[in-house]
Amino acid sequence: MDGEGGEGMGTGATGAAAAPPVRVGRAVWLSAATMSSRVLGLVRDQIFAILVGANRYSDAFVVAFRIPNLLRDLFAEGALSSAFVPAFAEAERRRGLEAAYRLANAVLGIVLVVVGLIVVLGAVFAEAIVAAIAPGVAAPALAAALTRVMMPFLLLVSLAALAMGMLNAQARFTAPAVAPALFNVGSIAVGAALWAAGWPPERAVVGWAWGTMLGGVLQLGAQLPALHALGFRARPALSRAALADPSLRRIGRLMGAAVVGLSATQVNILVNTWFASRVEGAATWLQYAFRLMQLPLGVFGVAVATVAGAGIAQRAAARDHAAVRETLGSALRLVAFLNVPSALGLAVLAGPIISLIYEHGRFGAEDTAATAQALVFYAAGLYAYSGVKVLAPAFYAVDDARVPVVGSFLGMGANVVLNATLWPVLGFRGVALGTAAAAAVNFAVLAVGWHRRHGGLGDAGILRQLGRVLVATAVLGLAAWGAAAGLDRALPPGGLGRQLALGLLPVMAGGLAYALAARALGIAELGELLGALRRRRRRRA
Repeated sequence: MDGEGGEGMGTGATGAAAAPPVRVGRAVWLSAATMSSRVLGLVRDQIFAILVGANRYSDAFVVAFRIPNLLRDLFAEGALSSAFVPAFAEAERRRGLEAAYRLANAVLGIVLVVVGLIVVLGAVFAEAIVAAIAPGVAAPALAAALTRVMMPFLLLVSLAALAMGMLNAQARFTAPAVAPALFNVGSIAVGAALWAAGWPPERAVVGWAWGTMLGGVLQLGAQLPALHALGFRARPALSRAALADPSLRRIGRLMGAAVVGLSATQVNILVNTWFASRVEGAATWLQYAFRLMQLPLGVFGVAVATVAGAGIAQRAAARDHAAVRETLGSALRLVAFLNVPSALGLAVLAGPIISLIYEHGRFGAEDTAATAQALVFYAAGLYAYSGVKVLAPAFYAVDDARVPVVGSFLGMGANVVLNATLWPVLGFRGVALGTAAAAAVNFAVLAVGWHRRHGGLGDAGILRQLGRVLVATAVLGLAAWGAAAGLDRALPPGGLGRQLALGLLPVMAGGLAYALAARALGIAELGELLGALRRRRRRRA
């Protein structure tokens, strides 16, 4: 398939020496696959908003799901992925694929034991955990019951993250990109059945929790055929010989540093949850706003970071530091081109977009207004979030974990201080602003740290390109705002037609304006993106 093998970056020393930048064609393919998942995720959130709305029941689900989800971000898709991919890539390069798979099976055995124990402890102490992270939640007993249902989700996604790491390390990106879409499919199927059955909110959230578990099973299962085709056979190993693998020790060392670094991010989320639980509906408003902010982050930022991360890991294993810097610079330019305009577009059109997606069923106009206010503040941190996704794994790939840890903790400090300071003034909106500021602080530390410790990014031209992107983004903002204001005056009040027009047409106007401005300013990434699309179209013809 093109997305996996057509535009590879090379796995050996020779490929690394060529130091090609991030392949835009591969990132486009991965973005398209991720887009399908994110769109399905929005459909999933739509159904949840229609079923439950924004109230004590939705807040109970948000708090309950946050517990395994935080641990997933910390251990599975965070520390484990960051540490495992470069170790697996180096083991494959130096000792062969069979040795790399032995390493994977040793990690698999450890994951089953450690994460399995965490799942049991989370279920046993559910009430205490809910009371600690969300003391103001209006339905604590329901939140604890939902936590017990969803704790095994952590084990499912931990195994899925291990599978994703093996596939990404071998430049197989399609199955890992598609797998989250199947998670959403499982939740959507259950949600549609609950809506058809007419369940009230307090029962619907319980059914939704079981739908989440079904989605986790599908997310793991979607990647197993691709792994099997590559020759991997799951044989969990906890023998003394398996645990003596030097690569396993490297994973443990990097994971320890990554857990310390990522724990700051998780502390940010816990602090946010603690504050948000004090106002009924606030946890849900913030959750929806953050999900919308994550749409461009997931589609563009994570896609670029995944492709760049695989290339950086391969080049770091080959000790080609110049190639690492060039690949990283290319990734940061592409992130700026895609996510800076996305941030302003979300801020300008927050109200119409949220109204179109969520304002149906039990989710009302007041919920739309509150969620839009949170999204404006979250969007301010989108570029920094994306930059962290690219920069942090690069540090781990070159076996330098100190700077990401420092950046995470400084960001955490900024978040806690801003939450405490702004809550009396901005309420739940201050939570969103604190989160954006934390991302900006983290990104700044990583960027400065990389420049000082690893010699910058070569002839990347990041600041020059960012200046042109900001000018083009200003054009986008004016076009989107003008289109929205004109339609708001011209369209009759109420109805789905008005929601569709206000939610879609200004987005299209802003996107067209940005493309024209980028072309006039000579932003190279626009040509690379269009060229990649043309090449893919020719292959399909």
